[in-house]
Amino acid sequence: MSAAYPALRLRRTRASAWSRRLHAETLLTPADLIWPLFVTEGEDTPVRQLPGVTRWTLPSLVERVREARDLGIPVVALFPNTPQALRSDDGKEAYNPDNLMCRAIRAIKEAVPDIGVLTDVALDPYTSHGHDGIVDAAGYVLNDVTAQALVRQARVQAAAGSDIIAPSDMMDGRIGIIRAALEADGHHNVQIMAYAAKYASAFYGPFRDAVGSRGLLKGDKKTYQMDPANHEEALREVALDLAEGADSVMVKPGLPYLDIVAKVKAEFRVPVFAYQVSGEYAMIEAAVAAGAGDRDALVLETLLAFKRAGASGVLTYHAVHAARLLQP
Repeated sequence: MSAAYPALRLRRTRASAWSRRLHAETLLTPADLIWPLFVTEGEDTPVRQLPGVTRWTLPSLVERVREARDLGIPVVALFPNTPQALRSDDGKEAYNPDNLMCRAIRAIKEAVPDIGVLTDVALDPYTSHGHDGIVDAAGYVLNDVTAQALVRQARVQAAAGSDIIAPSDMMDGRIGIIRAALEADGHHNVQIMAYAAKYASAFYGPFRDAVGSRGLLKGDKKTYQMDPANHEEALREVALDLAEGADSVMVKPGLPYLDIVAKVKAEFRVPVFAYQVSGEYAMIEAAVAAGAGDRDALVLETLLAFKRAGASGVLTYHAVHAARLLQP
């Protein structure tokens, strides 16, 4: 900094709460949040590895969505816990028009029509092997065969009322054919939020427990999810998805990849979302339980970091807690 600037100039602007608010460069509001919700059959069941997170039956799910709407959260994201009896090698339950996901979409749209519904498009909640796609005899995920299954999945979700289709599978070329299918079906205003930079991360463990795929996964997902060592590859992935018709893109996980969020925003100037994934949530809750940090402060600081890095919004299991803290 130039010597022409008085040394205490910045400290003066930090001296009082009103001044800190006045000079804040980044604003976090409930409208920046997307709340991931797990839906299940039978009865509401807590997710063991995610304290405070529950798999909700449809009546309870609708109540949670009303709660989100009333707090100013604009979108909820749905993830199904598919019964094991309905899982198969080809994941065909994913495109059953009366599956749990589609029934959840319809229930929300009937009861709370003024909130956005984002739906996950991938086969891992439906496969017997836990992969995001259809695998061959060697366990390798088949890109083109999987992409066709994803199109069928996206179509039934859009028909049920999904507002945002979010392919999280990382298959090549699937955004283009999903967009074409949605247009052909007349779903011109259904958005696509592409998981464009989804890394083969160690932070997904609790999520797999929540959707019932823990213990099913054979091998790993490194052949189709991104290498944590790479960032230029993320830019190429984003460019491909945008060229194929994505309306927005996502970086996943969140905090360990803030540099990717910032690079994508700077390079493309498009809506970029980040997913504060289950492992990140679990670490905050573990720190709180150990007396190593204050939940309110940790939640708001991490969410603010996403916005500062350039995220348009954040998927977070802390969405409702954060929205309550952010009420005027």
